[in-house]
Amino acid sequence: MTESESEHEHEQERSPARDPTRVVAQGTFDLLHPGHVHYLEEAAALGEKLHVIVARPETVDHKPAPIVPAPQRRDAVAALEVVDHARLGHPEDFSVPIRAIDPDVLVLGHDQHHDEREVAAMLADWGIDCRVERASGLEADGDRLHSSSEIKERVRERRSVDVPRR
Repeated sequence: MTESESEHEHEQERSPARDPTRVVAQGTFDLLHPGHVHYLEEAAALGEKLHVIVARPETVDHKPAPIVPAPQRRDAVAALEVVDHARLGHPEDFSVPIRAIDPDVLVLGHDQHHDEREVAAMLADWGIDCRVERASGLEADGDRLHSSSEIKERVRERRSVDVPRR
């Protein structure tokens, strides 16, 4: 090994290790279903560490309150192989966990009501240099349910019909 090769090796050893690309996905994740799994798989593919923030009921104001308790929803999300870290959102300030993670990529679900440009501007205001992406939705697939709303509607339909018991 030449002297210059030895110096180069030493320089490489001293270089700081590159941090893994941190991706954030967030949602309510009530009644975990294939649409959620698809969203999280797409999010995970955009980086090396997937952090998922599970909304607390007090911050869900755009739809009915979740049925499943927040810690149970977090645990179900954490059990998915693609998820590296799952945590509950802050009860008052949704920026707290996002700031703590300091993501490189934030992925919105296909049906989340946030505008990508507005989210990117908000992150920049917080000093977070982060790319904002939108996940795709699943195509309708026969009888397969892809959303919590579809699951709840199916339960309502089946409960309102008198089904003979076996």
